[in-house]
Amino acid sequence: MRFVALSDTHGKHNFDLPPGDVLLHAGDVSSRGLKSEVQRFLDWFSSLDYTYKIFIAGNHDFFFEEASKQEIDAMIPDNLIYLNDSGVEIEGIKIWGSPVQPWFHDWAFNRKRGPEIQKHWDLIPADSDIVITHGPAFGIHDRLISGMPVGCEDLLPTLQRIAPKVHLCGHIHEAYGERQVGETLFLNASILNVRYEIANVPIEFEL
Repeated sequence: MRFVALSDTHGKHNFDLPPGDVLLHAGDVSSRGLKSEVQRFLDWFSSLDYTYKIFIAGNHDFFFEEASKQEIDAMIPDNLIYLNDSGVEIEGIKIWGSPVQPWFHDWAFNRKRGPEIQKHWDLIPADSDIVITHGPAFGIHDRLISGMPVGCEDLLPTLQRIAPKVHLCGHIHEAYGERQVGETLFLNASILNVRYEIANVPIEFEL
């Protein structure tokens, strides 16, 4: 099965997407988290020609943290799958997604490092094939332009224990790329660069 991964589009949709079976988006679908921005994303994402289209929210996506589950469910088209500390199985592949990241300014889905964020990582099933989180794990695709690593120290040992085939994130635009660590392919699929310009291409992989 061919996967196409992207993240941090922030309302910008004027780029090419390669063909595939599954499209994954690792959050920051909007710029300011407005409902109208989310609706534009949903209209675009649902129109794309993939068998499965799966996404999570990110730290810019306030609507998904503040709206009720009923309002969110009513907006999401039937051909999209939204994950929020939840999972889905498609053709035998188990995918888990969470929008949570360590506290980062005054954004959405912030959690304090330690027990507060660990309770979210404890929800990740041990048999997950793909784990999608908005923020990176510590030390992997998590360095700011200054060189400072800002990934989650609590997420890293969880992923090392579970050893999913793929971990997909975004959040840190300047840390775009892919890296194999042990059994896991780590991807930061941020489409925009640090200046919020379209600069990177979606990342493709197969399972």
